[in-house]
Amino acid sequence: MTKTLISVVGPTAIGKTKLAIDLALYYNTAIISADSRQFFKEMTIGTAVPSKEELSQATHYFIQHKSVLEPYTVGDFEREAMLKIEELFLKHEVLILVGGSGLYINAITKGLDNFPEIASEIRLQLNQQFEKEGITALQERLKIEDPTYYEKVDLQNPHRLIRALEICLGTGKPYSSFLTQEKVKRNFEVITVGMDADREIIYNRINQRVDMMLANGLLDEAKSLLQYKDLNALQTVGYKELFSYFEGSSTLEFAISEIKKNTRRFAKRQLTWFRKNEETIWVDFDENCDNIIEKIENHIHEK
Repeated sequence: MTKTLISVVGPTAIGKTKLAIDLALYYNTAIISADSRQFFKEMTIGTAVPSKEELSQATHYFIQHKSVLEPYTVGDFEREAMLKIEELFLKHEVLILVGGSGLYINAITKGLDNFPEIASEIRLQLNQQFEKEGITALQERLKIEDPTYYEKVDLQNPHRLIRALEICLGTGKPYSSFLTQEKVKRNFEVITVGMDADREIIYNRINQRVDMMLANGLLDEAKSLLQYKDLNALQTVGYKELFSYFEGSSTLEFAISEIKKNTRRFAKRQLTWFRKNEETIWVDFDENCDNIIEKIENHIHEK
């Protein structure tokens, strides 16, 4: 019988953790986290890491297993997660994958695009350009080098911009041309369950979550990480806005409003990404779990 990976996706604060745990309990199986910010042990409150109680309900992998000081790429994650998935499928028919990081989800469900090795000096030069001229210079450069990718990339993410530009400059070909290559074939079936809600509900849940994070000590957590603010892991909504506050660039009130605004924007981008998958089974955020399991089971038996 073919093994099945149930991938739970959706915007931030929608309730993916709870659904993943409910599904893991029903199928008596384990959860693979593909949330790229929950990998880091120093970042707990601002990344909404599952609580100790939630973690005790089902076995989770790839949560707080790395330090922000360790470089950790999506390629590293794909390699490590695929080995763990292979091992877990020896004793489980079904596994649960959960997260809001589209690229990391795709790394498992479809495999990564095969990019050539690029000389490290190119990235160094791009990092220096970013330091001196800011993100606008990178955006303008990408618009010239690869207008196709420019239209769909998160233009506020310097890491993504630098990654695309280093491929363009190192190969002489647009970054987007490497995205159309044939993906690897996985030896398991993937069923994607997408959680959604009305925009107003999502935004309210985001605002409530940010308030809860602050009540739980986000300010102290962010302050303890200020010295690492230039690391890639800390280019994260909820931290970078507070770093500006600590450095006197904004008031706390403004920083909190920016966290909420930027999180709402992030949720919108997540939904845009996840809606590209036409095979996703979309469910309402408060849909009864039994109904969701029935939809999944129908899908499994159709295969």
